[in-house]
Formats: sequence, C-alpha cells, structure tokens
Amino acid sequence: MIIDLLLPPPVSAVESFSDPDGVVLFPEEEELIAKSVDKRRKEFTTGRHCARTALGALGFPPAPVLPGPKREPIWPEGVVGSITHCTGYRAAAVGRTADVWSIGLDAEPNEPTPEGVLDAIAVPGELARMPELRASGDKVAWDRLLFSAKETVYKAWFPLARMWLGFEDAEVTINPDDGTFTARILIEPPVVDGVALDGFTGRWVARDGFVVTAIAVPAR
Repeated sequence: MIIDLLLPPPVSAVESFSDPDGVVLFPEEEELIAKSVDKRRKEFTTGRHCARTALGALGFPPAPVLPGPKREPIWPEGVVGSITHCTGYRAAAVGRTADVWSIGLDAEPNEPTPEGVLDAIAVPGELARMPELRASGDKVAWDRLLFSAKETVYKAWFPLARMWLGFEDAEVTINPDDGTFTARILIEPPVVDGVALDGFTGRWVARDGFVVTAIAVPAR
C-alpha cells in the first residue's frame, strides 16, 4: 500500500483505489449526502468505509464518522485520525491518543496544479525553492506536492489548535531526496498541553499516479 510507506506502526491506515459495492452508510451519514452528486457520494462512502475498517483494526466497533464544524471527522474518544480522497484514491488513518497526538493525511493526482494555484498557496520561500525541486526530477508534480503537504499540515494542526490556518500561515520545505518535509508555522503558535504548535514534520511519496503526504505527531 502507498499509505504504509508514510505512517508509523501505531497508526492503522486503509486505502482504496476503487469504490467497493455494498458499502452501507449509517443513517446519520446518509442524511449528510442525501442530495449529493454521485461523485461526492462515492468518495464520502468509500472514505467512511476506509475509516471504519481502520478503526476496526484498533478494536472499535462500526459507528458513524460525522463531520465537525470545520468538516473535520469526529472520531471516537481516545482516537485521532484523518481522511482523504481524490479521483481514483481514498484513504483513512487513525491512531489511539496514547500513541499519536495528531494525524494529517492528503492525496492528490500527481499532475501540475491549475494555472494560478501555486501563486495563491505558496509563500515567497516556497516559490524560491520550486525551481530547485523541479530540477531534481520531473516524475513529481512538485507544486501539487506542496499543495498536498499544506493540506496535511492543516489537517494535523486543526484538531490541536482548533483555529484556522491559511496557506499563507505555514512554510513547507520539501526534501526531494528522502521523502520528508517540514512545516514552519508563520503565525503566533498556540500552546497546547504545554507545547507550542510551531511546526510539523511529515513524509511524502509519489507513486501510482498520486502524491500522498502524511503527518503523525507522536503522543506527548
């Protein structure tokens, strides 16, 4: 699996490259997508299927995975996690809070972002490093990878900070050689459980037509 390359053993992760038949949502979940188009229904349904499978591996019984006020998944007590989906790929990762403080996960097609997106999401330091990244190899859509890493940073950040983090509020440095990236928070970091949320370290992979990024913050 792609996702196994990115997350440590305490994390339970499940991915799918298709939408399996016969997946049934809980009534509370079904209500959320009752009027959704087929594409949204499939990605939501398979994403929840991945989440429940991952939770089952940790010993949790099937239950609804509902969204919070910022559309973040609400997990059972004692669990953190993340869900992602793009065309052709869905995945979820969960872990017990005894092992993991926060998880962020994002997947994107390994192809360039539309015109104007890079300028909209990147801070000056990221733009300055982009030519070097592109010179290191043409098998990775580096602008799309940057976008994915920033999405992952937000997903790891929000459950801890409970506050918005814009694209311009974090600077990501991608290491093209070892599949890692770091993120430096550019706003005044909140302090959570005595720890300043001033940065994250994650991993990335480009494989099978996708770029996938993940952060797993060890338990404090």
